[in-house]
Amino acid sequence: MVAADEVEHVGGPARRVLGVPTGGDAASRRPQVSATVTGQVAALDVRLSVAYPAAVRATTEAVRDHLRERVQTLPGLTVSRVDIAVTALTTTSSSAAATGRVVA
Repeated sequence: MVAADEVEHVGGPARRVLGVPTGGDAASRRPQVSATVTGQVAALDVRLSVAYPAAVRATTEAVRDHLRERVQTLPGLTVSRVDIAVTALTTTSSSAAATGRVVA
C-alpha cells in the first residue's frame, strides 16, 4: 500500500536471513502492508523501517493514523487494527556526515 510510504521518515523493511540484515538500504524501499478483509472490516499488518533520529513511536502513530484515514475513504470499509513491526532504524549518509562519524 503506497499510503504507508507517504509518511515522513518511513522506508521499507530490512531484508533479513536468519535474523541477519542483508541487501540494500531499507530506506530506499517501500513499506510492506498486508490486509485481511472480513466483510466490511480490514485488519492491516505493516513492516517498515524508520529513519534515525525520528521518533519511532510518533512515526508509527502517524503511519497508523494515515492508513486508517486512507482505507476508510474506500466505500464501506472500516479498519479494526493496524499492527506495525519496525524492522530497522536507518540512517542516510548525510546524517552520518552531520554527526562527524567516520565509517571505515
